[in-house]
Amino acid sequence: MAIHIRRREFIVTLGGAAAAWPLAARAQQPAMPIVGFLGTTTPDDFMDRVAAFREGLKDSGYVEGRNVLVEYRWPEGHYDRLPSLAADLVRRQVAVIAATGGEPSALAAKAATTTIPIVFSIGGDPVRVGLVASLSRPGGTITGVHYFQPDLGAKRLGLLHELLPQATVIGILVNPTFTDAEAEARDATQAATLLGLQTQIVRARTVDEFSTAFATLTQQKVAGLVLGNDAFFFRERQQLLALAARYDMPAIYSWREFALDGGLMSYAPSLTQGYRQVGIYVGRILKGEKPADLPVLQPTKFEFVINLKTAKTLGLTFPPGLLAIADEVIE
Repeated sequence: MAIHIRRREFIVTLGGAAAAWPLAARAQQPAMPIVGFLGTTTPDDFMDRVAAFREGLKDSGYVEGRNVLVEYRWPEGHYDRLPSLAADLVRRQVAVIAATGGEPSALAAKAATTTIPIVFSIGGDPVRVGLVASLSRPGGTITGVHYFQPDLGAKRLGLLHELLPQATVIGILVNPTFTDAEAEARDATQAATLLGLQTQIVRARTVDEFSTAFATLTQQKVAGLVLGNDAFFFRERQQLLALAARYDMPAIYSWREFALDGGLMSYAPSLTQGYRQVGIYVGRILKGEKPADLPVLQPTKFEFVINLKTAKTLGLTFPPGLLAIADEVIE
């Protein structure tokens, strides 16, 4: 009888120990790394870009919720909220910050930490704004993707001029709170001078200022508009497109989504390609690579989109040369 009792006690004890093994093993497993994702507008605006970012993470061996966590922060277009959101990610002790949507988020992240690696996605020159030492050798703890947006302002103006060869004055709309706004306006103005054009620069930092800006452009008799690059403009693109339609204003935009949503035309690098690369870089840093050794990447794919429906509404006909070089024509 005693032997039977001892054997039963042994089985019970063994069962309890076995049940405890998974808990002990889990306790010894390292915690999943946490990545901070700092946007500039809202989750809805970034749906396709976040999906591309996750694809990039996956390409590097990381799946959100399985072996990496992502903390998202959204300022809803209010750039003044970015410093506190970046500081919150630092307090959260994230392993890497993906500072996306333009210079404001990247600069806020840089100001918040000197130790946490940062991978940015911006339109302006990262050397000029002080994020990296050079594109090929970033140095420090920051690297990322650079979209060439200020340089593309001149290209967009040239495309608009081809559509409107008789134009003498072209409008440029920028958001003065956006870091690269004045540089973009300056570059476009220099390009206009080379084409024998004058420019009328208008500024709008809130939705309420959009109507005033378009009214000013109409009063100045501009023939067409180049819309500056800005995450806030992207978020409020429906308002801007509605005003362009109301004022019969031919315009070229900084992202493909504008043309898809009814804008006349757009010329831009691929956003999703860039965000996928941000995800890849984040994954490589999680594996131990240093941002200083990862060169700033530049886009290899540019998209020229024409909306013929909008052209017809405006009474415009695209010359065959422009149609021939379009990557996408919406009919």
